[in-house]
Amino acid sequence: MSETIRRAQGTRDPVPDRLPRRVLVVLGALTAVAPLVTDLYLPALPQLARSLGTSAAMAQLTMSVCLVGLALGQLVAGPLSDRVGRTVPLRCGVLVLLVTSLLCAVVTDVGLLLVLRSVQGLAGAAAMVIARAVVRDVYDGSRAAVVFSQLMLVSGLAPVVGPMVGGQLLAFTDWRGIFVALAVIAATLLIACWRLVPETRPAAARAAAPGRSRALRSLLADRQLRGFLALSALFGVVLFTYISMSSFVLQDGYGVGPIAYAWLFGANSVGLVVGSQLGARLVGRIGAATTLTCGVLLTCGATVVTAAALVLSAPLVVLLPPLWLVLAGLGMSLGTSTGLALAPHPADAGAAAALLGASQFLLGAAVPPLVSLAGAGGPVMGLTMGAAGLGLVAALRRALPRLPPAQGRAH
Repeated sequence: MSETIRRAQGTRDPVPDRLPRRVLVVLGALTAVAPLVTDLYLPALPQLARSLGTSAAMAQLTMSVCLVGLALGQLVAGPLSDRVGRTVPLRCGVLVLLVTSLLCAVVTDVGLLLVLRSVQGLAGAAAMVIARAVVRDVYDGSRAAVVFSQLMLVSGLAPVVGPMVGGQLLAFTDWRGIFVALAVIAATLLIACWRLVPETRPAAARAAAPGRSRALRSLLADRQLRGFLALSALFGVVLFTYISMSSFVLQDGYGVGPIAYAWLFGANSVGLVVGSQLGARLVGRIGAATTLTCGVLLTCGATVVTAAALVLSAPLVVLLPPLWLVLAGLGMSLGTSTGLALAPHPADAGAAAALLGASQFLLGAAVPPLVSLAGAGGPVMGLTMGAAGLGLVAALRRALPRLPPAQGRAH
């Protein structure tokens, strides 16, 4: 642990001036909890439905309720960490994630699985929102946007590795073994949090933090933040429509097997990593606002082309390139958008990060099961993603105009 962190932990104002790379890796892994708890068992969704004697819609619902938990849990954990500090709720959340993963591995009833997945989402939310708040505690302005984009290198590996690992696990185990693997990951994160992640919330700031309701109301009154919340929500619709429907569209519609699907999903998700690292470089060259604009326009254009390909039942070789570009556009946009949105809110970074995360996961969890009532086929998936992509352009106009010039470029 760096000397700055050691000194900080022994004072009443425990804020390091930088975070070592190993701590950033842990924080990146914590922000990857959502793709881990959703993507790791994506290839096993059809098998899970057959094993528990339930429908594909109910199997999809096990992911949706987890996403709802990830959204609502952030609204609790974020403001709470502003008042009590970052480390205690972070460790408790990862511990509950570990326990619920083990319980999911032995459940025999889909109703109980839905309950456990909800709690799993609530627990995972603490890890995600507090990791973002820790970054904002230490870094400011465009530097925060760069760090958030760099974290995507770690968190972006989860959707790349998750389905591939899940698909390979299915070669010698069933969906229950995947939850055991998730428990092992949670145990590793718990040890890393305990040993490496410092307390970054000053004691004075904790004492002065407003209550949860007051903090959230104050943030929602900020017109610029509302623009970023709309962006975050639409990012969620694009991402989770793809995540929740792609297994059925590619496996049932295009005849792709579980292992091949895992590799395709992983290859597509490389776009998330490439986009995030491109975004981190562009922030220092053209400014955060311009980088975000480029990412949103790329996402919008790619979702429209993807929608056309799915509606027209284009061959897989035609569908995959724009689908890859969708993920690349999201990679360019997500970290930069988070950094810009949190920059004006150092005093209530936990609550602000909670609103951003909740908006993304609430709408992302709600839309896929609603639109899948019309069928989980390619046209429904494509039109949903395309409509959300077009909405991003309108949301961008609300978020960017009031950015001060100092946030435009990293130094």
